[in-house]
Amino acid sequence: MKIALAGAGAFGEKHLDALRLIDGVEVVSVVGRRLEATRAVAARYGIGHATTELSEALAQPGLDAVILATPTQMHASQAIQCMEAGKHVQVEIPLCDNLADGEAVLAKQQQTGLVAMVGHTRRFNPSHQYIHDRIVAGDLNIQQMDVQTYFFRRKNMNAKGEARSWTDHLLWHHAAHTVDLFAYQAGPIVQANAVQGPIHPELGIAMDMSIQLKAESGAICTLSLSFNNDGPLGTFFRYICDNGTWIARYDDLVTGKEEPVDLSAVAVSNNGIELQDREFVAAIREGRDPNASVAQVLPCYRVLHQLERQLEG
Repeated sequence: MKIALAGAGAFGEKHLDALRLIDGVEVVSVVGRRLEATRAVAARYGIGHATTELSEALAQPGLDAVILATPTQMHASQAIQCMEAGKHVQVEIPLCDNLADGEAVLAKQQQTGLVAMVGHTRRFNPSHQYIHDRIVAGDLNIQQMDVQTYFFRRKNMNAKGEARSWTDHLLWHHAAHTVDLFAYQAGPIVQANAVQGPIHPELGIAMDMSIQLKAESGAICTLSLSFNNDGPLGTFFRYICDNGTWIARYDDLVTGKEEPVDLSAVAVSNNGIELQDREFVAAIREGRDPNASVAQVLPCYRVLHQLERQLEG
């Protein structure tokens, strides 16, 4: 399977590392903003083609699929561009930063029948898979999720400490992870509320936000997000269930008493990005909808749209 990667930044390289581990996959093109830097990434990973134009990558002979790790504002239009070229596509989270764009991507997927997946990595992290498998097996039900998403990002920098060409967003990007995961674990969301702190004078975004969610099952979720947090960074999930409590930290899981949980039997890897990419490749090969398909995750973006309207109101 021949794949192109668009977005040769910090997260794009995580996908390149993951794709190296999947049998029968070849990355044939990498797309970036600056040609010299993109060529350097291509050389480091042994990729034969580098470009600054997605259209040039889409024209590579035998190309099957594209992974988009580009700026948020480009995700929807580029996903549609890939499908119009007849290519399967996985777009990094978030699918969009407004609901109309997300609905347009879904319409194009339904028109073409191609695999269109969104990088909702939390569905694939072994820590969250462990909880999901136990819910499906009937061992437990969620009563409450308490989630903290904390970064220190008062300047427009990426995960590698480099200047970004675009501005990140607490609601449309970081809240998307938890809103989707809560629905995936607890069921459809029927109530959502949000408040936000002051708008940053230079970045033009809220740097602190609080979100409350309620699922059809009765489970609730409290999500705190901050770009002002100068302390432990990342996202921390507390699952309070009717039969136990767990804390998930990316690919690790402990009980409420900080006892490590063995996740070695959950999946073939402990790397959520690798498992996400394996699902994308498997869905293409098997001609089926992937977990985290555009259709499956769009309800999350409908909730985010509702929350944005509240915040603007």
